[in-house]
Amino acid sequence: MGQAEHPGVMVTRPLEQAQHWVSLLQQAGVQAQALPLIDIAPAPDRASMKQAWHSVPDCVALMFVSANAVEMFMDGQPSGHLAAGVRAWVTGPGTRSALRRRGWPEDLIDAPPADAAQFDSEALWSQVATSVKPGEKVMIVRGADSQGVPAGRDWLALTLENAGVQVLVCVAYVRQLPVWGLEQRQQTRLALQRGAWWLFGSSEAARNLVTLEPGQSWDGARALATHPRIARCLRDMGWGQVLELAPQRAALIESIKSLV
Repeated sequence: MGQAEHPGVMVTRPLEQAQHWVSLLQQAGVQAQALPLIDIAPAPDRASMKQAWHSVPDCVALMFVSANAVEMFMDGQPSGHLAAGVRAWVTGPGTRSALRRRGWPEDLIDAPPADAAQFDSEALWSQVATSVKPGEKVMIVRGADSQGVPAGRDWLALTLENAGVQVLVCVAYVRQLPVWGLEQRQQTRLALQRGAWWLFGSSEAARNLVTLEPGQSWDGARALATHPRIARCLRDMGWGQVLELAPQRAALIESIKSLV
């Protein structure tokens, strides 16, 4: 198969993360394209962000759901407001790296171990459950949908509340359906025709693709999922082939190389 016909990999993460993963895959010799299926925008309510920063000193930890949460929250930091001594909780290495870039002390970051089976809230909780006490406060920095409703799973918030911990929520950004033109639609259909693998890091991205391409059949499409929940979502949507891959960067890249 010539290079122009190579099916390659479609990376569906938000733009910045997608471009990063395309670069990593290309460096590993894998043909990859970015096709972001989630758009990220700053939260429109900047007053709430300012108020959240006022509450930071009262918290024992801030849990960041993603690298986007880190970037948008730190961008909204008012002058003179610091998070000195406050721990940061993250579920994966990408978010951890974003905190490091923004100057968060490494010894104040809690995360699942690098060889964890999954990078999710359950894995994080296994690391931090004994470090927080009833009556203490934890802030969850997360995104919202286009209507401003907090998006994502509530498992950790509910677990904290059941443990007697007060949960504060800061919406730092908005996750939106991308606006597609002819180029993206052609890119999608060509990828399907060539049998490209679609790399999904969230169920939301998979749902957005179905919304953007209504009436499209997925029974011949091939997907790679980095978590069992995402794999189940894709199978429920009728994807013809769904493989669940280990989420660790090196293992994921090696798995993809072996497929394409």
